Order: sequence, then C-alpha cells, then structure tokens
Amino acid sequence: MNNFSALGLSEQLLKVLQENGFEHPTPIQQKSIPYILQNDRNDFIGLAQTGTGKTAAFGLPLIELVDSTKDHTQALVLSPTRELGQQTAKQLSLFSKAVKGLNIEVVYGGAAIQNQIKALKQPTQIIVATPGRLLDLIRRRVVELNEVKYMVLDEADEMLNMGFKEEIDDILSNIKGEFNTWLFSATMPKPIRKIVQKYMQDPFEVSIDAQQKTNKDIAHQYIVTKTKDKLTAVRRFLDIDPDLRAIMFCRTKRETQEIADQLTDLSYDVEALHGDLSQAQRDAAMRRFKSKDMQLLIATDVAARGIDVNNLTHVFHHKLPDQIEGYTHRSGRTARAGKKGISLAFVHPEEGRRIKEIEQSLKLTFEKVEIPGGDNLKKARITHWAKQLKDIEVAKSAAEFHSFIEDQFFDLSKEELLLKLVSKELKSLDQNNDSNLNAELSSKRRSSDKSFGERDQKNQRYVINVGKEDGLNKSIFIDFIADVSRVNSKHISDVALQDNRAFFSVSKDQINGFAKKFDGLELENGHSIQLKEEHSKPQHNGGGDRRRNRRDNRRPGGGHRSSRNGGGKRRRY
Repeated sequence: MNNFSALGLSEQLLKVLQENGFEHPTPIQQKSIPYILQNDRNDFIGLAQTGTGKTAAFGLPLIELVDSTKDHTQALVLSPTRELGQQTAKQLSLFSKAVKGLNIEVVYGGAAIQNQIKALKQPTQIIVATPGRLLDLIRRRVVELNEVKYMVLDEADEMLNMGFKEEIDDILSNIKGEFNTWLFSATMPKPIRKIVQKYMQDPFEVSIDAQQKTNKDIAHQYIVTKTKDKLTAVRRFLDIDPDLRAIMFCRTKRETQEIADQLTDLSYDVEALHGDLSQAQRDAAMRRFKSKDMQLLIATDVAARGIDVNNLTHVFHHKLPDQIEGYTHRSGRTARAGKKGISLAFVHPEEGRRIKEIEQSLKLTFEKVEIPGGDNLKKARITHWAKQLKDIEVAKSAAEFHSFIEDQFFDLSKEELLLKLVSKELKSLDQNNDSNLNAELSSKRRSSDKSFGERDQKNQRYVINVGKEDGLNKSIFIDFIADVSRVNSKHISDVALQDNRAFFSVSKDQINGFAKKFDGLELENGHSIQLKEEHSKPQHNGGGDRRRNRRDNRRPGGGHRSSRNGGGKRRRY
C-alpha cells in the first residue's frame, strides 16, 4: 500500500491529501488507517518514533468516522503540550477542509480560558487539548463527554513523563458511555501498560521498527571533552557548518539560559527555550527558529516537548538525558520525512558507560568524532565569510563612494586586495581555534564507586528524596547534585541509591552553603526537593516508604505541572 488510495479513505479526503502534496503513506499510516477504518469499535495502539506521521495515522480515520452533521463533541485528542496540540489541530483542520460543518477546536493552558469557552459554544465535533486545561473545562461543565466515541492519547509516553497520569485517569473516568481509545506513543513504559490494562479492551497493537529507521536515517555520534570546553566545542561545530540547524538539549533551565546568554554575547544567533520564559517569549523564539533566522535553539526536554521543526540537520545533547527514552525523543527531532540527520552527544570523559547503555538498550551504534579545530576550522570560516561577501547585495548608495576610495586601492592588484581582506578576517578568529578540545573516555572508577569502608571521614553525609524511581543512576545523580550545588563532582562520593531516596557524601570543605542551594527547589513537575544531613550508615536495601507527595515518573528535568504547586514561592529545577 504505497499510496493513500489503497487505505480505504474517501475521495474527498484523498483529494485534500493530493492537493497538499501527501503522496505516499508512512509505515505507521499504512498499518493504522485501514485497521481503524474497518474496526472503528475496537481499541488501538500505534507505536512509532516521533516524526513518523502519527498525526495523520489517527487524524485521517477520525475525520472519516466523525459525523459532521451532529453538533456534539464526538472525539477528544489529548496532547502533552500547547505546541503539539496546536500543530495537531492545524493538521486536522487541513485534512478536514472539504468536510462541511466539521469544527475542530484546540484548548490548552497558558491562554485565556474565557476565549476558549467562547469558541467551544459553537458546535465542535473534535477537541484537541492538553490534559490540565481539558479537565478544567470539564469541571466547569463547558465540555460534555456523554457523546464522546473516540479518545486519542497522542504522545502518551510524553504525557506520563510530564506527570499527567492523574489528569488522564480523571478524564477517562468521566466518559460515561462506550468509547474507543487509540493510543499513540514512541515507547511503551510500564505506566502506559497500566493505562492500557485499566481502560482498553483487547487493543490491536501495531509497532513500526523504530530502531531500523533510526539507524538508517540518523547518524549517532559523540565527542569526548571536558565540561569547561563544551561551549567552545559547540561554537566550533556552528562555525564549521554554516548550514547547520540544530536543537541543543540541556538538563536544566539555568544551564539552558546561561549557554544561550554566553553564545549571544559572542554574536551567535541563538535562543533559549525553558519553563521560566513566558508563553509570549517562547512563541517568539519558535517563530525565529522556524523562520531560519538562527542556527541553534537551546532547550530543556520539557520545553521542547511537542515542538515540530522541519529540516533540522542536528540534535545536540549538551548532557545526555536521564532516561533512555529521552534519547529516543530527542534524536527523533532530526531525520524526518526521509531526510538524514545527526544526533551528537557532548560526553564527559567519565560518561562512557552512558553511551554503552544507550547502544545496548536501543540497539544502535555511536561513532566517536573529533571536535573541529586548527586549519579545517579556519578554512570553513573563511569560506563562509567569502560566500557572505560575494552574496552581499550592492547598495545603490555604494556607487558614490566608489570613486572616493578607488584611488586608495589603485596600486593594489586583485590578489593583493583579497589577501589583505583575508588577513583581516583571520585576525578576528579566536586564537584558541588551534587548541585541541578532544579528550578520551576515562577507565578510572569514580570516587562515588568506593565501598562504605573506603569513605573519607572528612565528608558530610546527606539524604535527599530522589532515587531510582526517578530514573536515576549514580552518574546522573552526581551530575544533578553538582549542577544544583555548583560543587565539583569529584567532591561528591559514596552514592547509595534507593527507590525514592538517595544517600551521598560531600567533602566538608565544600559544604559551606551547600544545603541552602536546595532550599525551595522543586522539579519542573512540581515535586519539592528535601535535603537533610545524615549521620547514620545507609541501608542498601533499595527500599524505603514511598513519600505521599510523590507521583509517577518524577525525575530531575521531568514534567512541568504548575497548576499543582499550591502556595509558597518555589525555585524550579
């Protein structure tokens, strides 16, 4: 089935697809659309990578099955973010433009709810929504679910990662009549399997071989360099490839903003995207990036969820993500629609095992590459400079200055003039372009791997309420503590991770003001961090009672749920 006409779609929908350049269905569309159309009273699961056409896989059948002659809401599409919801609604509206009377509305947090309430007063057959805003509208009795026949959970793994499990439960339990659930996701972790078991009946599941596609279209690469050299390394990759367009993922909002500020100060066109920015600021950054006014968007995982940008050549990982699934979502931003892309990780010498973990889990192979430097970098920058110079449009007023300066260059040949211009440009290049930033992966054991008996008695012991259930291992945990406290990781040792808490030691000469750095700190998903001094030897049993204020899938850099914060001022990590 290499064309849409073989999938069972109506003539009017096929015409819309043809007019908009949709020629061949993707694998997930080939497997999903015919089954859903022929078995519209059954639950369905579609597993495929980000960027493989999942929106059309559920959107086209949805438009065929919804009755536009009836005014009530018949379908709900849940999206993890405002951006993804907007994109989904836009594509559904495009598909449905030939269907008379079909109305699609999108609702999300961060916008005036009264405007959305007003829009929903007109007959609306399909609502695309973020979970929190939809639940708010349900509670206000603006959205009625009695006639809902189709529920789509789009990017389900992302919604759970962002902490929306409770909202999803509430929404699904509010639908009283019979309805079908279509779940689309890139991965299928345990929390999603629980939703499947609770709300879906014998779902038909299709899975696209995402690994084969990933290996084919994305080149997975890494460089090894020290943390202090990462910014310079990023600059070199930007300099050597002027056509590069990338998203660089960072693990914290603070790190994201600091890197963006530093690159901006160095005259690079970049933007930051994170949870501390207003929606207007985020929208402005995305408009600039999508219009190709800048090379690099620097973002946290949470802020970048749901963003769909075409023609990305690279994904940069300033630090590798906490979860293996996070790498899948990040790298899937590039190599879309059959194009090639590069996923490049900036790896610390002590992070070699993280590369191996990702390779083994996702069954892919990383290639180690070198950071550009020296003559190659100079050649690339001079070539780019020459192209820019050649492409400059001559201003009308330039002619009047020509005769004024012509005499000053009369005795110079074209070759001599070019050499002077090149010499001037070379002087402006950083002198450290010749320095070698490449490092080797370390085979030494980190200080955190010492046994309890090897502990340095000059350390202070702490306990903190994050652990294995937050997706942490020792390496990621140490990076988290070091990033918040600004204490070098070499001073953090003896990490003992349990399910929902962790013990660790810090050199006593580093603890002045250490604990205060964690005061009022909470993860982006609203979970408050608690740090205490610990004077007793930890129990290495992996146990510990679950704290009442913990929810599923909490981890540093996890989902943002500002509506759950309650009172009091908090800092977000």
